[in-house]
Amino acid sequence: QVQLVESGGGLVQPGGSLRLSCAASGRPFSNYAMGWFRQTQGKEREFVAAIDWSWNGVSTYYADSVKGRFTISVNNAKMTVYLQMNSLKPEDTAVYYCAAVSRGHCSTYGCYVNPNEYEYWGQGTQVTVSS
Repeated sequence: QVQLVESGGGLVQPGGSLRLSCAASGRPFSNYAMGWFRQTQGKEREFVAAIDWSWNGVSTYYADSVKGRFTISVNNAKMTVYLQMNSLKPEDTAVYYCAAVSRGHCSTYGCYVNPNEYEYWGQGTQVTVSS
């Protein structure tokens, strides 16, 4: 089992920034690729970003809607994955979730963006972008 706890959400004005954190506990953090998703009421959970490691280094993946504005990163020593969100827009308002999938399970973008591929989820943190 892996337990995931998100933090860092809140209210921010358009154009502002927030950094979300997701602290992991349980099985070794290095066994998992990590993703961020978001969801608004009445809509399906939407992929935001993912990070994974392979023999040739770190790979990151982003939804087109956040590319160039959001950055996913990880601190293995702290077993924490981050989502730095800049230039926030009202349409970024959502509950943000982090998720974990066993390393090696995904090898294509289509896998990383599919929430059904992920094994563990946090409880979510609300992000509201409004003036």
